[in-house]
Amino acid sequence: MTMLTPRTPRKLGPPGRGRRERKAAELEARTRRVGEQLASVSARPAVRVLQSVDSSHHGLTHAEAALRLDRHGANEVARERAPHWFVQLAKAYCNPFIAVLVFLAAVMYWQDPADPGVVILSVMVGVSGLLRFWQEYRSGRAADALKKLVTTTCAVQRRAGGGSGPTTIEVPMDQVVPGDLVKLAAGDLIPADLRLITAKDLMVGQAALSGESLPVAKADTRTEDLGQHETTDPVEADNLCLMGTSVTSGTATGVVVATGADTYFGSMAGSLAGERPQTNFDTGVRKVSFLLIRFMLVMVPVVFAINGLTKGDWDEALLFGIAVAVGLTPEMLPMVVSANLARGAVAMSRHKVVVKRLNAIQNLGAMDVLCTDKTGTLTEDRIVLDRYLDVHGAEDNEVLEYGYLNAHFQTGLKNLMDQAVIDRVNEAEEVVVDARFSMVDEIPFDFARRRMSVVLNRNRLVGGPEAEADAAGSAGRTGPARPAENAEHVLITKGAVEEVLDLCTHVVDGGRTVELTESARIRAALTAEENNRRGLRVLAVATRTVETPRDTYTVADEEGLTLVGFLAFLDPPKASAAAALRGLADKGIAVKVVTGDNDLVAARVCAEVGIDVGHVVLGPEIDALDDLGLRALAARTTVFAKVNPVQKARIVRALQAEGHTVGFLGDGINDAAALRDADVGISVDTAVDIAKESADIILLEKDLTVLEQGVIQGRTTFGNTVKYVKMTASSNFGNVFSVLVASAFIPFQPMPAIMLLVQNLVYDIAQLATPWDRMDEEYLRKPRNWDAKGIGRFMVTIGPISSIFDIAMFLIMWNVFGANSEAQQSLFQSGWFIEGLLSQTLVVHMIRTRKIPFVQSRASRPVMVMTVLAVLTGLWLPFSPLAGSLGFVALPASYFPWLIGVLLAYCTLTQLVKTRYIRRFGTWL
Repeated sequence: MTMLTPRTPRKLGPPGRGRRERKAAELEARTRRVGEQLASVSARPAVRVLQSVDSSHHGLTHAEAALRLDRHGANEVARERAPHWFVQLAKAYCNPFIAVLVFLAAVMYWQDPADPGVVILSVMVGVSGLLRFWQEYRSGRAADALKKLVTTTCAVQRRAGGGSGPTTIEVPMDQVVPGDLVKLAAGDLIPADLRLITAKDLMVGQAALSGESLPVAKADTRTEDLGQHETTDPVEADNLCLMGTSVTSGTATGVVVATGADTYFGSMAGSLAGERPQTNFDTGVRKVSFLLIRFMLVMVPVVFAINGLTKGDWDEALLFGIAVAVGLTPEMLPMVVSANLARGAVAMSRHKVVVKRLNAIQNLGAMDVLCTDKTGTLTEDRIVLDRYLDVHGAEDNEVLEYGYLNAHFQTGLKNLMDQAVIDRVNEAEEVVVDARFSMVDEIPFDFARRRMSVVLNRNRLVGGPEAEADAAGSAGRTGPARPAENAEHVLITKGAVEEVLDLCTHVVDGGRTVELTESARIRAALTAEENNRRGLRVLAVATRTVETPRDTYTVADEEGLTLVGFLAFLDPPKASAAAALRGLADKGIAVKVVTGDNDLVAARVCAEVGIDVGHVVLGPEIDALDDLGLRALAARTTVFAKVNPVQKARIVRALQAEGHTVGFLGDGINDAAALRDADVGISVDTAVDIAKESADIILLEKDLTVLEQGVIQGRTTFGNTVKYVKMTASSNFGNVFSVLVASAFIPFQPMPAIMLLVQNLVYDIAQLATPWDRMDEEYLRKPRNWDAKGIGRFMVTIGPISSIFDIAMFLIMWNVFGANSEAQQSLFQSGWFIEGLLSQTLVVHMIRTRKIPFVQSRASRPVMVMTVLAVLTGLWLPFSPLAGSLGFVALPASYFPWLIGVLLAYCTLTQLVKTRYIRRFGTWL
């Protein structure tokens, strides 16, 4: 995304200044005005801000929110919206091929307004533009419909009204309104401009606004916050969270002060509007397009000069040159590309793959390395708490209770392991967590510490043991018991074994708290490692009683802990994972597992699904390498473990530097950077908001089998596009070569301009079915990418074959049928028209596959139908009522055996050359 920073204000120039400059000045003024308003909000006390938006600490009622949604409109900014249909229609005609045809039609009209070629060119322009518009319009609507399958929501505190208490609900982001109280946790996108009411250890990624890659810390805020010194830049305010940014860690509650176009992000919507950067697919299409145009610009003047010099009729030579130029113009290319991408997106949706950006389809097909997390792709993503153990590996209910308290009271993003602990306690009758605990504070999870802590108030109930027992039995039914005044605070930490163990000074051993000696530390680590080797993911649980209770706690308080034990979780490998990995390998895709999980667990799971693990590289090893060293390491490594978000993105970039097209599959906040850097970012509909926003493709099912189907469709889409390009390029080259020979040696025009135009029109219409063709299984097994050099080589190798048989037909018409004078030129031209059109049409079937056409590989039904229609049209025209006006004459019956012989010889030679070409270059399409 473009880095957005307030630009230096400029004075308005004279009224005659350009429209773009005026728009830029208006955007700057608006951005500056919104920034000043937000700076004012930052400087005011939280209570005053709530009053200014007519809200409270309890949030809005549902009725109030509905009224405000009507008043302020949907919470959306004007970016990446499809233009109005008539704008799309106009853009459909803005491509170089259409421009060439329009220019040629204008020249024809200038020469002779009654020339029927003007009508034919107009039809070609109209059909090409309208079909491209219809395909892009349909694909846009289909993409919008598919995107709606993936909704982004946020947690908002609202009330039902009538004095009822507030509840936290999930609402779509576009329904957030000013005055809403938004709850934030790690992985959330900021849905609007917020003034923080409460915040704890909040870190926000603001790269979209400031360009700063590292997360920025926001101030710990309480409800009585009085604001801060006014700043000129709202991005720098530590009590504001702005739309377009995301939470990397911590928790917060903020009141919405602006939505949609009124936000700081929305004020810059004008500078965000515009085309995305060109993908590899866009660049490839553009290069091929201009290659063909350059070829036309060179060859057409040569044809014009030869015809003018040999025939002496320069006007006729000009018309003939124009017709040749039309024949060299692949005016259907933009439509074929649009139709391919649209069809690909719809087909992929049937396989539970939602395409957010159409051009990502080609990148998915070109992908040769897939980096993926372990959880949910290789495993069931159905984590269950398998055991809760003390440091010796014996089951211990106290470990389960402390683990539950940590998971239950945290307010941040609950992961699958937190939910597994909660579910296990809810199922276990022997473990009862009573009402002795209440929330004081928490220290949220982040990917550097790899742990999170809660601080609870442990109340000593009045009434002695009997009261405590009674409270334990009635917890959650009659409310908490009345605490005595001598309550104490207990900090409970849960996280990665190494990180938690480093903070411990004591250990619970046999029900007693003793000092954690080095031998005890080693024994505890071995207990965790033993469970890791069994394929279990292990978390450590530790506690500390706080000597001096207070209201707020920080990371510095996570010290001097007492190790209680371990929670061991089971996430079994998917039954389909091994087969899916084999399928991807068969398609030429290397899978690399990039996980933040323990290396022993990652290695065990990968081995079980058939991955050749080798040496597992850990995050610290990556940090010790420069970019060049990491490129070599990434190329030979299959499994990366204990990696953080920055390291994941570095791995992706290192693989790209080695020339790979890299896909990244992830669903967590720690995957967002890698998703953006990958050639194709892939996420799932259950992912956190920032991951879905960063991805190009969303899987409705987190399964590598689903992804494999998407890859196949991506390669089919790309293959059909390349197929059309190679057909057109080789056919055009052969036609021009034939025209050059005929123009040099035949005393009349080898084909009048009107016939050439009709031939091109019929052929172009026949190619409209190309996007619906099937691809050979062999083609789909390898990643595919644009190869402009290969297209040029293909053109000059295959194109001249048609010229051989064109010249053969010239000789047949000249010698066999006596069409060797101007009086017989119509017979010559009619004979070449049919042979030229049928050979062009039949070569489609020769080129579309590396196999023997019709025998080993058959085209799809739409292609077969269009081929038959084109052949029948070509055979019908010389005998039709249109024959006289187009310059045709009826051909004798003896012509057709010669035609069949020429076409069979043409197909045979093409197949032989194709076999040799494949043997020589190892490729075809």
